Amino acid sequence: MQIRLPDDSVIDVPEGATALDAAQQIGSGLARAAVAATVNGEPVDLSTPLSDGDSLGIITVDSDEGLEILRHSASHVLADAVLQLHPGTQLGIGPAIADGFYYDFLLPQPLSDADLPAIEAKMQEIISAKEPFERRELSRDEAAELFSGQPFKLELLQELPGDEAASVYTDHGFTDLCRGPHVPDTGRVKAFKLLSVAGAYWRGDEHNQMLTRIYGTAFPAKKQLEEHLERLAEAERRDHRKLGTQLDLFHIDEEVGAGLPLWHPRGALIRKIVEDFWRDAHLENGYEMVMIPHIASAELWKTSGHWDFYRENMYSPMDIDGQEYIVKPMNCPGHIKIYKSRTRSYRELPIRWAELGTVYRYERSGVLHGLLRVRGFTQDDAHIFCRPDQLQDEIIGVIEFVLYMLKTFGFEEYEVYLSTRPEKSVGSDEHWQQATEALKVALENVGLGYELDPGEGVFYGPKIDMKIRDALGRAWQCTTIQVDFNLPERFDVTYVGEDNAEHRPIMIHRALLGSLERFMGCLIEHYAGAFPLWLAPVQAIVLPIADRHNDYAEQVAARLRREGFRMDVDYRKESVGKKIRDAEVEKVPYMLVVGDKEEESGSVSVRSHAEGDLGSRDLDGLIADMARQVEERN
Repeated sequence: MQIRLPDDSVIDVPEGATALDAAQQIGSGLARAAVAATVNGEPVDLSTPLSDGDSLGIITVDSDEGLEILRHSASHVLADAVLQLHPGTQLGIGPAIADGFYYDFLLPQPLSDADLPAIEAKMQEIISAKEPFERRELSRDEAAELFSGQPFKLELLQELPGDEAASVYTDHGFTDLCRGPHVPDTGRVKAFKLLSVAGAYWRGDEHNQMLTRIYGTAFPAKKQLEEHLERLAEAERRDHRKLGTQLDLFHIDEEVGAGLPLWHPRGALIRKIVEDFWRDAHLENGYEMVMIPHIASAELWKTSGHWDFYRENMYSPMDIDGQEYIVKPMNCPGHIKIYKSRTRSYRELPIRWAELGTVYRYERSGVLHGLLRVRGFTQDDAHIFCRPDQLQDEIIGVIEFVLYMLKTFGFEEYEVYLSTRPEKSVGSDEHWQQATEALKVALENVGLGYELDPGEGVFYGPKIDMKIRDALGRAWQCTTIQVDFNLPERFDVTYVGEDNAEHRPIMIHRALLGSLERFMGCLIEHYAGAFPLWLAPVQAIVLPIADRHNDYAEQVAARLRREGFRMDVDYRKESVGKKIRDAEVEKVPYMLVVGDKEEESGSVSVRSHAEGDLGSRDLDGLIADMARQVEERN
């Protein structure tokens, strides 16, 4: 038989040869790395027989597809182990996910993280047995009988399209409903680790039963697993919720309400610094500031379309003097109303209006997560009203502004997505095509690479989404740029053109940092709480060695305060070593130790959180260095 390979070369294999046989014929190294294959573009197991003329691709464990298959196979091993240890368990689903896998269970008794070592040990037994993953196709009736005690599997079985047969995989006596493919045998799942136990509603629906979800990860080699676990440990050390408490920045009080953070003085000060920079940068870039109320009549949201398209994320109306009002989930209708307060001329456009506007959106309790997913947040929102001939330049200007803002905060790497029309949308095909093309051309003009994200635009228009990569390489959603023809039509927004006739402007929605709460969480984790000097709530702390040095310590602090620095003095009756350790825990950028020698010479002994002991410095030189760092924001 002749088999065609991805490079269009052809190999001859004997009748009955499998994908694995072909891989071994190509090379023993390829066969050892192979976990699955594609035949005529479809993913299959390596045990799949080939036919004359088939196109064959080999999926290796070091590819994204291969790693996903390895992790999905690990989830089957996990389910097998749990079922052996806890008879009567009902099985949910067990997919591979980014960086790992999970499996959902309805267990006869609760599990916790303390149970994971026993499950890992049982998994290791299954892996050591090197049992093959064997695929079978069953009729619906056969599969229903096989899974008669597994209601979640029966539910999935009922959803198979048409008369499609049920695909099942068996390993080590354990059988699961699964499309596959899988690695050849359980022995391929070598480097794995179970990470945590959590709750999860069946199929993500809060109206369904709560299941126990076990998360894990797997890699081809032990070294890769160890590196990943170290990254997880570092992410844990950087967790903004822990640092928020440690650095006294914010907390969330359940009596106030889930998803509603309370900012402490130091956290609020960092926010002020961020917000001041944001406002100054916008004014310098041709924006004007506006402000709108936190509530508005329900009629406004009906006109905007949010009542029909976004109602599930809006809080219930409140009755005020017999009229329904809603806390705002968006700022855009309010900005439109400001635009419509008088007649606008083509000479005024583009109009760029910005607001740090707080909005309120219903988020399910299961997805709330510190500052990263909240119910009340401040959006760094702006709306641009422009003529069609200005659209391209305005989008380019926004993208360039985005890059300036993000780089200033220390983010240099991005993932960029162009999201196109979703199934549930409004507006004409012509407008959607025009808007999508404008975003595409702007990205290309600026030189930003991007990926298409089909169907993920908002209901009124396509958008650009930018994710920033932090110090650990994790992606965070921040920036969004959206072109909107719909709201100007719904609100009958116009301007008077050069011909004295009314024309419809185009509206650009854009948020550069996104939610300030989310961005603050990202900043905390990116810098692990050790903020650069310009952002640090306390930029330096003076540490007197003994009480007799307190007056000089206050003189040093006062001098630096006059120069505009945020200062503190540690007057506690503690050793200077203890004071330094505490300041290090608080991640204060500079610790200025003063004693007899420093007081006599009018100097300070400088310790940097980032660089350690910097020795003795005169105040003028230190102030000049600190001022330069603040000015350069580095």
